[in-house]
Amino acid sequence: MRILHTMLRVTDLQASIDFYTNIFGMDLLRNKEFPEAKFTLAFLGYGDEDSNTVLELTHNWETDSYDMGNAYGHIAIAVADAYKACDEITAKGGDVVRPAGPMMNSGTVIAFVKDPDGYMIELIERE
Repeated sequence: MRILHTMLRVTDLQASIDFYTNIFGMDLLRNKEFPEAKFTLAFLGYGDEDSNTVLELTHNWETDSYDMGNAYGHIAIAVADAYKACDEITAKGGDVVRPAGPMMNSGTVIAFVKDPDGYMIELIERE
């Protein structure tokens, strides 16, 4: 068994695709429209779906907002240098909401970035 994907509902599919491809360097692997059901799926990631976990963005055509709730946490992405990644993300227009720095009571360097729908992405510094 393995995890295939994580799904996020998004209000502006193109803005979210642009965010994850331009800010985080993911590839748009595939997308498919379901006109009868009025939704579109887009799958993004760092490698093919056969061997990598990917991100599924779901755009329900007639929904213009979502309630975040309080159970969702974040997506985590490994980066070689969290400080540099934050600088690059900010330069590309990304919203770094917690700058890079050591995690409380730990030496692990982390940062948090917010996507266009308010979902949090944690950057974790790893070699």
